Amino acid sequence: QVQLAESGGGLVQAGGSLRLSCAASGRTFSNHAMGWFRQAPGNERGFVAAVNWSGGSTYYDDSVKGRFTISRDSAKNTEYLQMNSLKPEDAAVYYCAALTYFGARTLHAVEYWGQGTQVTVSS
Repeated sequence: QVQLAESGGGLVQAGGSLRLSCAASGRTFSNHAMGWFRQAPGNERGFVAAVNWSGGSTYYDDSVKGRFTISRDSAKNTEYLQMNSLKPEDAAVYYCAALTYFGARTLHAVEYWGQGTQVTVSS
């Protein structure tokens, strides 16, 4: 069992930065690839980024590539999403996710979800 808790969301101006954190509890955190998804009002929840169990490999949705960076600190059981050059279209609830395999981009591959943290970007 893995429990996930996000933090770090908030209001930021377009062009600004935020860092989201996801604290995990449970012994199996280090065995999971981890990811971030987001959901804006009226939209489906979609993939943002993922990192493998060691933190050595990552992949991103094209919409955030070059602006967002995902990382993890296994010693702290925490993953991060550094978001730079934020755009109004990045505004959403961001969800931390424990994935069933590295390479996944779909909701069906998520084994555990966090409760979400709101990111608002003003233009």
